[in-house]
Amino acid sequence: MKKNNKTPKLRFSGYTDDWEQRKFADFTWDAGKRNKEDLDLEPYAITNEHGFIRQCDAHDDFGYMKDTDRKAYNIVQPNSFAYNPARINVGSIGYYKGVENVIVSSLYEVFQTDNYVNDRFLWHWFKSDEFPRWIERLQEGSVRLYFYYDKLCECQLYMPSLEEQEKMASFLDALDHLITLHQRKLEKLQNMKKSCLQKMFPKDGATVPEIRFSEFQGDWEERTLGSCFDERLESLPDGELLSVTIGSGIKKFSELDRHDNSNTDKSKYKRVCIGDIAYNSMRMWQGASGRSPYEGIVSPAYTVVKPIGDIDTQFFAYMFKKKEIVHLFEINSQGLTSDTWNLKYPAFSKIVVRVPRNVEEQSRIARFLLELDELISCTEQEIEITKRMKKGCLQKMFV
Repeated sequence: MKKNNKTPKLRFSGYTDDWEQRKFADFTWDAGKRNKEDLDLEPYAITNEHGFIRQCDAHDDFGYMKDTDRKAYNIVQPNSFAYNPARINVGSIGYYKGVENVIVSSLYEVFQTDNYVNDRFLWHWFKSDEFPRWIERLQEGSVRLYFYYDKLCECQLYMPSLEEQEKMASFLDALDHLITLHQRKLEKLQNMKKSCLQKMFPKDGATVPEIRFSEFQGDWEERTLGSCFDERLESLPDGELLSVTIGSGIKKFSELDRHDNSNTDKSKYKRVCIGDIAYNSMRMWQGASGRSPYEGIVSPAYTVVKPIGDIDTQFFAYMFKKKEIVHLFEINSQGLTSDTWNLKYPAFSKIVVRVPRNVEEQSRIARFLLELDELISCTEQEIEITKRMKKGCLQKMFV
């Protein structure tokens, strides 16, 4: 393979010819036509994440066109690109693969390509690092920047033979499909966890959960949180700083991408032991709590509770994420407005919850949910790895 700026760093074997530089004006044309005859066509919008989407399915900020003069909108034919010239800098572009004509806002630019261009190849080029550089260079405006079709026509790209374009497009499409499969798996696992959190704990008024491990019998008992946890009021000035997050529980602060605003003097910071539950007193009503897998310290604004007797704190950590329990934390928080709500230990200790009498049942539930969390984490990592792989390919497979 030739080593020059007319060939990519990463290339399929068997291809050695230089890529040709072409202007968009040479292989695209403006395909937007006004719906002058007021045809009853499906209105579409273009989103950053999903590209073309039916406007009735889009977010509320797009609105719906039931009372709009459709004659003012542009017709989009199958195999067309369209983009929002005011939002193309954040990825607001789509490719319409349908079989029937649709309409989009006349604010959108609509174009098609010549037959020596593979549209999927071009789509992936749009998602590479090269296209944003052209946008940055050519967009115009004062308060708001725009990138109209005439500016797109000034863009240039290096292009291989149609056969090589098709091979590249197929490979990158396969990566996109793999990412989609992983994302669907992740969504199913997240929905499964959400369902388990609802069904593996008793509903309001019930004494047993809807789903239960077969070896356990008997009603769950009512207990105050004060009978399960005592407040830990110890300091550990040299301990490692921890942080409580809503989504990921307790993390080492050093592993978070945050600016350290903590005091240099940490003599009043609260000690956290492994197995303790720590929560943000002012955000407990939002779910900011977790079981600590670490020994360390947290801000004096946090509350730290330690287990009393034989209980599984991981079970309680999952319970504290249930929306019904979070609601209990909300109504028991003190303060005039949500900005000042806080849940200190005295109020926390009076909250009544239902728990299994047998600690082994608590542990079985906790282990099951932990395994589910591990599956979710592994799937998230698979998505991230595949996305990084695709990003690397986009950087090296285009000139």
